[in-house]
Amino acid sequence: MLKPLRQGLPPLDPAAVSDAASCALPARFEAVREARRFTRNTLEQWDVGDFDDICLVVSELVTNALRHAVPSAPCRTEAHQSCVRLHLMRWSERLVCAVRDPSHETPVPRDSDDFSAESGRGLFLVDSFADSWGWHPLAGALDGKVVWALFRLRTAG
Repeated sequence: MLKPLRQGLPPLDPAAVSDAASCALPARFEAVREARRFTRNTLEQWDVGDFDDICLVVSELVTNALRHAVPSAPCRTEAHQSCVRLHLMRWSERLVCAVRDPSHETPVPRDSDDFSAESGRGLFLVDSFADSWGWHPLAGALDGKVVWALFRLRTAG
């Protein structure tokens, strides 16, 4: 069902990014609503079209970061930035949603046949709606990891 998680993004030329936006999210669950609103507003500005699936995936990625990766104590990096950050990057035919968090823990999907459960299905939903997804550890001055989802965009014509 799920592909191996420790994988990098498929080759995408960073110089070819047509649009990029990011926002810092507070370490509280209201941030999920803020992330959806930021995503919806950004994708409307970029004229991406139908993006309900993208907003659902962003909600799941942010929820997972807040639930599993943010420590219970107040969290600030050395630069006093938020613990969780949402990045949106658009190429002509692809969109990447990436959520950075402070944890080094591998995202692990839960094995469950209980599809009526109210939690534990986030990565299953990400896998179902995104064209691909994965994660990678951060290096250098940044600590933690990035979990990303890639969407192929429909082009006119």
